[in-house]
Amino acid sequence: MVYKMTKRTRNTKITNKTLLTIALLFTLFSNLYAQSQNSKEQTKDSHFNKTTPPYPDRLLENEARIDELIKKMNLEEKVSMIHANSSFTSGGVPRLGIPELVMSDGPHGVRKEHGRDWTPDNLPSDSVTYLPTVITLASTWNRALGYEYGKVLGREAKFRGKDMILGPGINIIRTPLNGRNFEYFSEDPYLISQLAPAYIKGVQEQGVSACAKHFLANNQEVNRSTINVLMSERALREIYLPGFRAAVKDGNVYSIMGAYNKFRGQYCTHNEYLVNKFLKGELGFNGLVVSDWAAVHNTLQAVNFGTDIEMGTELGPDLSQVAGERAYDKFFMGEKVLALVQNGVLSETIIDDKVRRILRVMFQTKLSTPQSKGEYNTSQNQKVAYEVAKEGIVLLKNEKILPLSKKELKSIAVIGANAVRKHAGGGGSSQVTAKYEITPLEGLKLISERTTTISFAEGYRVEKNFKADQNLIREAAELAKKSEVAIVFGGFIHGYTDAWNDNAFDAEAVDKKDIFLPFGQNELIEAVIKANPNTIVVLTGGGAVDMRSWRSGAKAIIQAGYPGMEGGKALAEIIYGDANPSGKLTFSFPEKLEDSPAHQLGEYPGDGNTVQYKDDIFVGYRFFDTYKVKPAYPFGHGLSYTSFTLRDLKVDKTEDKVVVTLRVKNSGKIKGAEVVQLYVKDEECSVKRPEKELKGFEKVFLNAGEEKVVAIILNQDAFKFYDEGKSQWVSEPGTFSIFVGNSSENILLKEKITL
Repeated sequence: MVYKMTKRTRNTKITNKTLLTIALLFTLFSNLYAQSQNSKEQTKDSHFNKTTPPYPDRLLENEARIDELIKKMNLEEKVSMIHANSSFTSGGVPRLGIPELVMSDGPHGVRKEHGRDWTPDNLPSDSVTYLPTVITLASTWNRALGYEYGKVLGREAKFRGKDMILGPGINIIRTPLNGRNFEYFSEDPYLISQLAPAYIKGVQEQGVSACAKHFLANNQEVNRSTINVLMSERALREIYLPGFRAAVKDGNVYSIMGAYNKFRGQYCTHNEYLVNKFLKGELGFNGLVVSDWAAVHNTLQAVNFGTDIEMGTELGPDLSQVAGERAYDKFFMGEKVLALVQNGVLSETIIDDKVRRILRVMFQTKLSTPQSKGEYNTSQNQKVAYEVAKEGIVLLKNEKILPLSKKELKSIAVIGANAVRKHAGGGGSSQVTAKYEITPLEGLKLISERTTTISFAEGYRVEKNFKADQNLIREAAELAKKSEVAIVFGGFIHGYTDAWNDNAFDAEAVDKKDIFLPFGQNELIEAVIKANPNTIVVLTGGGAVDMRSWRSGAKAIIQAGYPGMEGGKALAEIIYGDANPSGKLTFSFPEKLEDSPAHQLGEYPGDGNTVQYKDDIFVGYRFFDTYKVKPAYPFGHGLSYTSFTLRDLKVDKTEDKVVVTLRVKNSGKIKGAEVVQLYVKDEECSVKRPEKELKGFEKVFLNAGEEKVVAIILNQDAFKFYDEGKSQWVSEPGTFSIFVGNSSENILLKEKITL
């Protein structure tokens, strides 16, 4: 919560009690406002359809209609609904007017259209809004933008006739090598739990189901279809489950996708503990669980342990002669299920439950009234892509070189293949066909003054097994030497340089071999810095890189992530100062790979059969802070072109919560945004706990000289840990430290409280 300071307030001493009163009153008025807005939405809904009752009644009405439909269905029709009947649809029941459920990949854009047999349709309308990837969205630390992002996905999925978008990906970033880190939010479960529900709500308010994935512990792509993950119950509860809990409890997600890997010996898609006991039991999840494609391995386990729809299983050579869609009856959850029920091995009521869950999603999407048509690649959607890119780009280092002066700068050397490379088509299942994609070179040319000469040198080539090319490096260094400023656009690429499993970087099904920049980029950057000390390095990619050989020599370093179709424009505006960077890292940048906890304390990638999470709860900054290992750049780090002052930290207890207030002032000369981060430390505990844990944050937008009061409310959960002996969350009495800063490393204010 944020409160703007009035002139009178600035000149009046505010007591601890006054701040607490303001915070609680603001919370009350915010809740009342939200209730009024919900009331307005219900009223607006009734204008569309006078027979639509208020939301709780509508749910009851839907359940009654679902009961009626299930009673009218025969067993064959029920079974036809619980497995795929094409590459991205599950079966319907035409006789009863039940359509297919249509799904689409698309954690950051609706995937290019496929035919029923995976053959691309190549439709003229195939190009969509290419949003920045989720790692860049998360770097905004902006819940409201997460909601707008979801709305874009939902609107475009609806326009394309989709009922379900397969996202967001909310797995923990455990190792920098994971090929799908670009699809995930963070190494921190609290941050995921704050941002993912906003994305989900944005999608689902458009009449499209989100699908949180991959449940659970799909934290590496190496051996993802066979690896058995072993971890403590405490690590499970404190690190790997909170994002999914939030997706269900706070986001009301309609669907969850099971992961490929095993967890404690059972495949995650049909895992008795994860799906039946935790998800559907403890959390009370009443939506549907869809398998990842080819993630089902056993009929009885799939039926009994929670899989509701089986998608994408490879049919195998023995079925290669089966023609048409009849082949889908051969899935694990096809004819085998039919026979098991008919023979009395399985109860039909188990199948009814799966059908009921599928129909719930249908009634919340395509069978609900009224239905919007969605919208496709509008300027409004593209503006969201731009805003996310602008707020998600992270300025890691700046030695008084940025922003560049448009009027004074006469020449720029733009170097590196990523300055002109487009990334929308890469990454595996996240590939999209973008209507357009502004590259960094195009962005710089778009907003530069005509008096500035911008020259380009390739520097390196994105090719299979390509290493440093001395001719390209020499050409780049010469261009840098005769330019005022050199900007090297490096990093990873979003996809594959050759075949599916060969030479991949940020992509599905494979992990990176290391975190060194590929294609001879380190040698290139070193040569450019030597030729021109005024060198800026811009990194594309979904994770950390080893920059030891050139980090000290670079005047500025920018982490761009994958900034989407408007990324080149957003980057150029930040470089020139038309936009002020406000992104913050959601993962730690280690100095070297060996410093990462999964590689220093834990196991990666395991022995081929099993991987043990010996790093336990000490993932990311929890490890770096606790074990005193200094990262290259810490979790939560990100610079601005203005400066901020944090002061007057107050911590007050009420009966069931702690209210933390402080003042934040933009003490610089231009407007900007700061992310106020609140961490909690248990000073004395019966179990080992991290040095500190993120438990609250607010992104504060301030004009030059402006000051606001920020209030962050901590409920009892902020102080608890999971007690494995008691199998429950507990909070031990004692002293807790409240740390406030702008990264996990840069703590600016401290206070203690006894609970």
